[in-house]
Amino acid sequence: MIKLLSGENLKQFISYFFVGGIAAVVEWIMFWLFATVVSFDYMLATVLAFVFSTTANMVLGKIFTFRDNKTFKGKVFKEIIAIFGVSAIGLVFNMGLMYIFVSVLGMRSDLLMTCAKVVATGIVFIWNFLIRKFVIYKN
Repeated sequence: MIKLLSGENLKQFISYFFVGGIAAVVEWIMFWLFATVVSFDYMLATVLAFVFSTTANMVLGKIFTFRDNKTFKGKVFKEIIAIFGVSAIGLVFNMGLMYIFVSVLGMRSDLLMTCAKVVATGIVFIWNFLIRKFVIYKN
């Protein structure tokens, strides 16, 4: 655990925290737009917001966090598939949490649904970083 929180790993985690933060804001805004402005079902809004945020996270992560990684050199399509595949598992976690918060716990108002989305995103954030760091972009 100490090795995980030192040197280059810590720098990458901090970078991913900011990249993930930007992607999270994209996700929350898109969720809010789809769920409240367009009035889509909260699960559909979750999936659509996921596509936007994962794309933002992938692009920004490649530019700022994992820029020196050679795992997918020249294999952009495989990299995109790997990132969206791993993120899709995170989406399943996210949707499960959203179901619990909204359908089970009754957080159905616009504000409570958005708060539930923020909490679910935070929980899934750690999953996404660890899998990208140690599986997708392992050195």
